[in-house]
Amino acid sequence: MQTMRTARTIPLLLVCSIVVTLGACSSGPAPRAWAAAVCQVLAPWRSEIGTLTTRTQQQMTAETTPAQAKENLTRLFGGAEDASEKARAGVEKAGVPDVDAGKTVSESFLASLSAMRDSYGRAKTGIEALAISPAKDFYTKVGTVVQTLNSEYAASELDTSNLASVELKDAFDEAPECR
Repeated sequence: MQTMRTARTIPLLLVCSIVVTLGACSSGPAPRAWAAAVCQVLAPWRSEIGTLTTRTQQQMTAETTPAQAKENLTRLFGGAEDASEKARAGVEKAGVPDVDAGKTVSESFLASLSAMRDSYGRAKTGIEALAISPAKDFYTKVGTVVQTLNSEYAASELDTSNLASVELKDAFDEAPECR
């Protein structure tokens, strides 16, 4: 009888060890790895958004026709929308960090980038919908679209200095990719 019990115990122990091993493998990336992956995605996005913002400001003061300004701004906002979606997809690909409330942190990043993407998309659509004549009205309405974009963008920013996870805050502070 003892032999039978041992024979059943071994497969049970094997199954338990496999489940524990698989459970450990299914956790998300370590805080530093996650922060590095996120920063690798966000660094080029920030750079591109900065460039597009500068071009938008130049476009607002340039001596162009309303038709040229409309075309340029539509392209710039579309580029920012695409860049934001690419960054959002990259953060999503980074997974959920293996920290307390990691899912909440990841979801916050994704929500922020989604909101930014959507703000740029609305700005692009807003510019596309504007009549180019009379020119004075066009530029006034462009100013309104840009002001709305700036407000929406500011409201969707994510401040990594206020992360609830000390591990992630330290990881963002220490990872070379985040500097």
